Amino acid sequence: MDFALSNEQRKRTDDLGTAIRDRLGAARPSTPDAHFTRERWRIAAELGLTGLCLPTEHGGQGLGALDTALCLEVFGRACPDTGLVFGVAAHLLACAVAVRDFAAPDTAARLLPGLANGELIAANAITEDDAGSDTGALDMKAAADPAGYRLTGEKSFSSNAPLADVFVTYAVTDPTAGFFGTTGFVVDRDLPGVEVSAPMAKAGLHGCPAGRLTLTDTPVPHAAVLGEVGQGSTIFQHSMGWERACLFAIYLGVMDAQLRQCVRHARKRRQFGHRIGEFQAVAHPIADMRQRLDAARLLLYRACWRMDQGHNDVTEISMAKIAVSEAVVANSLTAVQLFGGKGYLVETGVEAQLRDALPSRIFSGTNEIHRTLVARGMGL
Repeated sequence: MDFALSNEQRKRTDDLGTAIRDRLGAARPSTPDAHFTRERWRIAAELGLTGLCLPTEHGGQGLGALDTALCLEVFGRACPDTGLVFGVAAHLLACAVAVRDFAAPDTAARLLPGLANGELIAANAITEDDAGSDTGALDMKAAADPAGYRLTGEKSFSSNAPLADVFVTYAVTDPTAGFFGTTGFVVDRDLPGVEVSAPMAKAGLHGCPAGRLTLTDTPVPHAAVLGEVGQGSTIFQHSMGWERACLFAIYLGVMDAQLRQCVRHARKRRQFGHRIGEFQAVAHPIADMRQRLDAARLLLYRACWRMDQGHNDVTEISMAKIAVSEAVVANSLTAVQLFGGKGYLVETGVEAQLRDALPSRIFSGTNEIHRTLVARGMGL
């Protein structure tokens, strides 16, 4: 067992962290409608963040799961706009990975360079009002016609959608086939019948806009099909494996920066003639923050390492997702309490850390779903 990063990994992450702080280190969005701009997206792309695990022949860096996670952890630590970080990670892992691994060669050649260099923004569109992790309950339909398919239906929550150029979406091609009745598609925004709502008002992750996607008899060619017809559920689970393992590394970065902020505050702030860090009521919760962060990091690194070894272990990925998401919520609650009144003010950024942490227990499958997956992995 070797827990040390290689010299190459250390140099890559150190250089990336410096570049992110220099170019994307501005303050986080202060209002719910302060979404990321194309300019900030372009900067993230210039730093290689939109193409971390995409093929080098299409402009990506060709990194594996662990190295992708290490870079996303740095992104989460160095950039205070967690919404932008989340948007880039969702674009890469939920969308570009599906195109990389399942798109027809001509479609991959058309889309991957733009996805890697930031010219294209992708949005994953699967969630509906009555379907999320249950891909067998989707209502969007794909009717075959001589030129391909016509898609009709509505997706209720799609991150990046208001600014997206291409959507990775899933629709029912055979209502009688159950798990094998869903098919994945890539849908260009400029196709007829594509309608995207205005950005939704959200509690957190303000930098990443989310919206509804409505398709009305939208024509897509055969080349837009991902993989084989009926393979949609499998493709979705594949891309979710990458997202659940790698995306949550952004919250490791958030927790790392947050912990350093809390330690600085506890060493500087004085009450009753002492630094507050000298009081066990303050020091012990900070020690718990460190323990949760390190435990979650080890689980996530192990899940990513196993993916790189060819073991797409659902149980280990789910355990990592649960650990990271619950750690970041718990640590953020502690941080707000530690900062007291200032923790409730926008100026410290601590309250925003909590708001950005809360959805981590919901997206990429709720933690309840992941506990079910862990139980199934044990034969229950």
